[in-house]
Amino acid sequence: MTDSNSDIRPFRIDIPQEHLDDLITRLANTRWPTLPEAGWSRGVPVEYLKGLTEYWRTGYDWRAYEAVLNKIPQYVTEIDGQTIHFLHVRSPEPEATPLILLHGWPSSFLEFLDVIDPLTDPRAHGGDPADAFHLVIPSLPGFGFSAPLTGPGWGSEKMAAALVQLMDRLGYSRYGAQGGDTGSYVAPAMGRQDPDHVIGVHVNALVTYPVGAEGELDGLTETEQQRLAAMGSYNDGYLQIQAKSPHTLAYGLHDSPAGQLAWMVEMFQRLTDHPADGMPEDAIGIDRMLSAVTLYWLTGTGGSAAQVYYEDITANAWSSGAGEWGEAASDDAAGSDDWTTAELGAVPTGVLVSTRDITIRRFAEREHNVVHWSEYDQGGHFFATEQPHLFANDVRAFFRKVR
Repeated sequence: MTDSNSDIRPFRIDIPQEHLDDLITRLANTRWPTLPEAGWSRGVPVEYLKGLTEYWRTGYDWRAYEAVLNKIPQYVTEIDGQTIHFLHVRSPEPEATPLILLHGWPSSFLEFLDVIDPLTDPRAHGGDPADAFHLVIPSLPGFGFSAPLTGPGWGSEKMAAALVQLMDRLGYSRYGAQGGDTGSYVAPAMGRQDPDHVIGVHVNALVTYPVGAEGELDGLTETEQQRLAAMGSYNDGYLQIQAKSPHTLAYGLHDSPAGQLAWMVEMFQRLTDHPADGMPEDAIGIDRMLSAVTLYWLTGTGGSAAQVYYEDITANAWSSGAGEWGEAASDDAAGSDDWTTAELGAVPTGVLVSTRDITIRRFAEREHNVVHWSEYDQGGHFFATEQPHLFANDVRAFFRKVR
């Protein structure tokens, strides 16, 4: 199988120099607010962001990162009028299993860079060649180079439909899907839409909810009770804005790189597994973090990437207007037909739970055919970046069961 379809075109990242110059100028001219010192309790501290912005302006090298990325085979195609950008890395093992890897927000295809080699060529990493994968790693519609959006409607179900077409276009009639965050909704949707071809779905950063069913909270373990409490106290302000006013937010993100940086780095701080007194760069590295932010800035996708929150919450795909995590157990959520009558997916599903996840197994099993469950005491929301070795091993272990 080759990428011979005439609708699939090779892609190379080549950001015009004037765009990089403009970024440097804007960073130098940032208008800084005067705010009370409150640590991270009210968002990103000014002094921390000033230091990070200065490093972004004077120390970070996008061109070096661009050169690394351009060594990976990349392509674009159009599906339903939407540009879809994706990495396509074939394994040297001819019988490798095709696998699509799906990111979320504020992530991108960059999240999977460190697992490409071990997943495509386990033999070279001391593993079993039977565990090899051919990898397809798209930028979700509205994210990165899969932009601009062609119009409204690009929620997780529509994204899944497009990616099912992508796998068919690539000639893959039997494949797996893996996703975290938004990807943990898109990947199962692919399984529901294409059960004859999706052999299994592996997810991480999966959010699960109580629905108000009698007895559903009885017998929760201490850890599960802690996760439920974390769900109830979670600060979902970012989600409320992205879900309800993504266009208004877009103006600030599109015009101010420091604003884009602050918007994303708060989530990296909250969701990565770093020491209590540490910073997000302790978990994922400063250059990797800035590359993620730079990608959003250079592609102008801060606003378009937020649209999936609007689409899915409007469609009750994530919650019934009660917030993503914080109030999912409210009367509104409990009375939502979308939750109480959710169909159990037929495709075998594996669930990876990290230190920052609020996943509760009995809730997950209401909607997913769970045949594999792993919990780790290290690694956070961006597990493939934070713990690539553990991520690769867990993906391999799950697909051994369903291959």
